[in-house]
Formats: sequence, structure tokens, C-alpha cells
Amino acid sequence: MADRIEISFLETFICSAFAACFAELFTVPLDTAKVRLQLQKKIPTGDGDSLPKYRGFFGTLSIIAREEGISGLWKGVIAGLHRQCIYGGLRIGLYEPVKTFLVGSDFIGDIPLYQKILAALLTGAIAIIVANPTDLVKVRLQSEGKLPAGVPRRYAGAVDAYYTIVKLEGVGALWTGLGPNIARNAIVNAAELASYDQIKEIIMKIPGFGDSFLTHMLAGLAAGFFAVCIGSPIDVVKSRMMGDSTYRNTIDCFIKTMKTEGIMAFYKGFLPNFTRLGTWNVVMFLTLEQVKKVFLREVLYD
Repeated sequence: MADRIEISFLETFICSAFAACFAELFTVPLDTAKVRLQLQKKIPTGDGDSLPKYRGFFGTLSIIAREEGISGLWKGVIAGLHRQCIYGGLRIGLYEPVKTFLVGSDFIGDIPLYQKILAALLTGAIAIIVANPTDLVKVRLQSEGKLPAGVPRRYAGAVDAYYTIVKLEGVGALWTGLGPNIARNAIVNAAELASYDQIKEIIMKIPGFGDSFLTHMLAGLAAGFFAVCIGSPIDVVKSRMMGDSTYRNTIDCFIKTMKTEGIMAFYKGFLPNFTRLGTWNVVMFLTLEQVKKVFLREVLYD
């Protein structure tokens, strides 16, 4: 029997992309509800009050399903899979190599938390620079609600969206919102991967636990919670900039949102966001750990 060795970057990329895509398929309706709540602006009623169309997580899901059909909950799923295949594969696949590079290949012992955070910040930023066009298209498709009769949709689908954006707005438009997207994804990636890594490491030292299903589930839930608490304000700005071209830049979007809606606007969709990210992280990390074992078994028993 051969000694256990680390799986290659390509194998890790494949495992990460598969796990991320599987989790995306499972949680797209939650993400659609989150985007609709984040993009929702106050609607004047004429008497000085505002009446939002979407109210609450389950109310949003219900309205979308009623007005647009069940398929409306999976809007942007193709672009979402494009995104996870590239972004998920890179951010997770690069994490271990970058972490090893930062501490040195001859390092022995538990890697410090700050090194894990730095590694995740770097891989999150690198991955989203490559994957930003897929994120833009996903948000654009998800942001379209029920349209009035006779009004055509902007895009027929994900591929048409890429083509139309490039044709009408130029290639550079595919990287709209890159600034807040880098900030958001680097920070959320650090919150997810570093917290998962750290919490898993702590739980595995508790008697009765170990590298088990329960450990992966608990660490995944914690990773989702930290990611939402830290990343929600940036996520709202990112979604608004990608879904609404009226904002000049990140600062303009932040200031206008703060002035017109207050600080709580940055935590719009918090419940669906946590429900989605908590579920997403549990599904993704559980899938990732199992798929990686398949490759590790091949190494062990060749």
C-alpha cells in the first residue's frame, strides 16, 4: 500500500468545481430570493409611505413561484453553474497550495489562523477576477421579475446574456462591479474557508469527534454564518451595481443606499442569505470531503 499523499491541484479543482456546482443546484431558489430582496427599492405609495413588493424570505419565494412559475426560482442557474465551476474550482483548489506557499513546504504543526485568512483572501480575489462575467450574468438574469404583457425580457438565457452585454455594452461591461465583487468574494471566501478550516481543526481535537460527517456539517454551518455576517453589506452593494446601471461606482452605490434606505438596507435578505449560505456551505463541504476521499482512495490503493 502506498503512503498517503496530497491530491494534485487538478484533482482538487475538479472536486471543488463539482462540489460547488452541486451545492449551487441545491440552493439557487434561495439565492434568487436573496437577490430580489437586495435589489428591491422603496416604492412610493402616494401618501409618503413605501410598500415593498417582496416581504420576507418565504413571501419572496411564494411571489416568484406564483408570478413566474417554479422555474422562476431557478433563474440564472446556468450562469450560476458557470460561476461555480470557475470560481468554486479556483478559490478552493488554490487554497491549500497558497496556504502551503505562505507558511513554507517544510512547516510542521497547526497553521496560524491569520495565514489561513490571508490565503483565502488571495484565492477569493484571484478566482472572482476570472469568474466576474459569470457572476454579472447570473445577477442580471435573477433580477428580472414578472414583466408586463408585451414587454420582452432583456436576455433569452445565459449565453444570450453574455452575447448581448458584449454587443451593447462592450467586453469591459462583463467586469462591471469588479471592485465590490473582489472585496466581497475575498472577504466571504476568507470567512468561509478559513473558518471552516479552523473550526474543523478544533472540533477534530474534541474526544469522540474526528474527520466525520458531523464535524464537516458543523464546520460548514459556522462557515456560512461568519460569511453572511461579514459579507452582507458588500454583497448588497455588489448585487445592486450588477443589477442596476444607474450607480456610478461602489462609493456612489453605498452612499445612495445609506441615504435613502438606512444602514439596515445592507442587511436586506439576511435570513435568506444565511439560509442559503449555511445550506450551501454544508452541502458543498460535505460533498467536497466525500469526493476528495475518492481520489485519496485511488492514491492509497494503487
